[in-house]
Amino acid sequence: MLLRWIRRARFTVPALSFSFSLSPSFRAFTVFTAMSALGALHAGAANAQGVTLRVGDQNYYNVRASMEASGALEGANYQVEWKHFQSAAPVAEGLNAGALDLGFLGDSGFLFLAAKGAPVKLIAVSRQNPDTIALLVPKDSPVKSIQDLKGKKVAYWPGAWSQQLTLRALEKAGLPTDYVQFVKLMPVDAAVALPNGAIDAFPVWEPYISQQVVHNGARPIITARNLMPGLSSVAAYAPSVSAKHAAISDFLVRLQKARAWVETHKDVYADQWAKKAGLDRDVARHWIGQAGMTIDPVDKQAVADYQGTSDFLTQTGALPTRFDVSKIVDTSFAPVLEAKGQATRQSASR
Repeated sequence: MLLRWIRRARFTVPALSFSFSLSPSFRAFTVFTAMSALGALHAGAANAQGVTLRVGDQNYYNVRASMEASGALEGANYQVEWKHFQSAAPVAEGLNAGALDLGFLGDSGFLFLAAKGAPVKLIAVSRQNPDTIALLVPKDSPVKSIQDLKGKKVAYWPGAWSQQLTLRALEKAGLPTDYVQFVKLMPVDAAVALPNGAIDAFPVWEPYISQQVVHNGARPIITARNLMPGLSSVAAYAPSVSAKHAAISDFLVRLQKARAWVETHKDVYADQWAKKAGLDRDVARHWIGQAGMTIDPVDKQAVADYQGTSDFLTQTGALPTRFDVSKIVDTSFAPVLEAKGQATRQSASR
């Protein structure tokens, strides 16, 4: 039976907007802060000597592939032990057990893990093009909007982006949550069910979107744009944050560099990654061409977005009680990520 829904709850968190001019003294302070952060990074790199980072990766994030293709890890004085998974669940298990130092998983998966008291911290966020989370219909479907799905079968997975996307679209349209017929399916099963006609709509993320579009002609009728944050989590095993801080800091900065490299070498990277992941080249190019993935610090807006998602999960019954996201946020990597990110963006714009 579908989870208990709250029909008219408001889940969106308004973005904060600031308008001000920077004084010369403030600009000088900003430069000093950035230089201090970079200096700390170089000083801390020596402390990473001999450390091994255990990193949990998924195809969606292709962290290892992007870092190897870009050469971003060259010269690192620590080792990276990669562990590849097909979904978020084993990544969460590895973090909870301390078998991983870092793990990449969606906002919902991380929140479920943190809310049950796991020793984890949110140390950075991965952002991507919101159009890479979408609700698909078959190519010959007459459906053009959420209103056209009345009584239709829509796949979902509890707490996942698929559930969030559909419910938020219904809420925005002023429609009740029983307007559609929800069918509980894992994405791999829904990917078979959609072209076979067993379901009418498939809300999902990449690479499933590109696979359905390229191979089956599926059409997106809704995306996460203006509906949900769709953030991803760079999560750390809490004891590793202090024990391996220097190595993690350096790793995150190198990952920023790798993401920037991908954006300027999309087809080259997509072709290399397709071979590594066993994907069709056209699927990889379709996805990477619009992915727009970045690694960013946990700022105020990210915390607000995570709290909004957490409240959404509580209101739908997926989380039993309200969870305070601020308890699991670690901003100690933010200064270096922000400073290095600005330098990378300036370099790329030249």
